[in-house]
Amino acid sequence: MSDIMVKSNEVKTALKEFMVANFLFGQDSLKFDDDDSFLEKGIIDSTGILELISYLEETYTISVEDDELIPENLDSVNAVDTFVRRKLNGAGSANS
Repeated sequence: MSDIMVKSNEVKTALKEFMVANFLFGQDSLKFDDDDSFLEKGIIDSTGILELISYLEETYTISVEDDELIPENLDSVNAVDTFVRRKLNGAGSANS
């Protein structure tokens, strides 16, 4: 999938479906906003981050480097969306 342009809403929609299925156990009544912190809302824990990374790497054929394992990249729908699209567009590490 990395060789085609992915629209923001496509990443967000797929990510939300993954989060509901894997961390909210199908309870889509437990809503969260695109800017809500996965950790602060109790949606995901440290083990869940590893599952999320595996999902992103497999789904989008990207590699998440150790220095990219930061909340700014992985702690909300919007953060993950920005991170994935940056990786797909060939940008390097998101660390500033």
